[in-house]
Amino acid sequence: IRNYTLKTIKGYKNNILHLANFLEREFQVNQLEEVTLPKIKSFLKHQQSKKCKGSYLNGLIKSFRTFFKYAHQEGYMKENFILDLKWLREEKPMIYTFSKKEIKNMLNVYKGKDYLSIRNQTIIAILFDSGIRNYELCCLKNIDIKEEYISIFGKGKKERIVPISNYLKKILYQYERAKHSFFEDKTVNSIYYLLSRTGRPLTNSVLEKIVRDAGEQAQVTDRIRCSPHTCRHTFAQQQLQNGLDLYSLMRLMGHNNISITQRYLDSMQDNDILKKSMGTSPLMNL
Repeated sequence: IRNYTLKTIKGYKNNILHLANFLEREFQVNQLEEVTLPKIKSFLKHQQSKKCKGSYLNGLIKSFRTFFKYAHQEGYMKENFILDLKWLREEKPMIYTFSKKEIKNMLNVYKGKDYLSIRNQTIIAILFDSGIRNYELCCLKNIDIKEEYISIFGKGKKERIVPISNYLKKILYQYERAKHSFFEDKTVNSIYYLLSRTGRPLTNSVLEKIVRDAGEQAQVTDRIRCSPHTCRHTFAQQQLQNGLDLYSLMRLMGHNNISITQRYLDSMQDNDILKKSMGTSPLMNL
């Protein structure tokens, strides 16, 4: 009814089933009326023993609060005890991102002249230069690529735009020529921008593999997870280092709350802050 995406609905469903399976296994509870707050806390304690992070546990609590609130409103429960379930303290993780040298090396991994090599290089370039999410890139359509910007439809079905730099424009032009040539004699007429060899839209797992392989060949340090989302983190921190203000970055990232964007500022290394502050020195700018 709330018109959530299938991905969001699947997430809620999996979290609630996770709880239901635990309650049936540990307490032989399989009726809604038998669920109590201490039993839900036992489930969370069990998850903590498995070293689950506070952010993950709060995601579970969010699903439970939504479900039991609904059950109470619809008359399945007499009392909505879930409101007494407190949020857990979340740790502030340090966000590790690719260095400038690693970005260059990853861009240079796919240097072939064939369609797949050009497409893969385009994927790496868009990820680093737009901060786009994995599934957003999979869903990117031909009409979303404008002359000066890209229209991205993200979480909450909200639209945002990100600029196309001259560097990225050159890569997109090269990809579009290769794409036209590759599919010219094939019966492919897809609305999606990035296509597989057979003309189908790409999947999250395919994009993850492309980035992972690029990271391995570029010999990225082991402490960094080579994924599309790390490219997004890198985009955010590079924008801040290059002088973009926090509010503008929030708009580019598609965040609902500036406190989410604030995490990238908090995760900047001391050396990055020192370099940035040198350019804003009060005396040097007199």
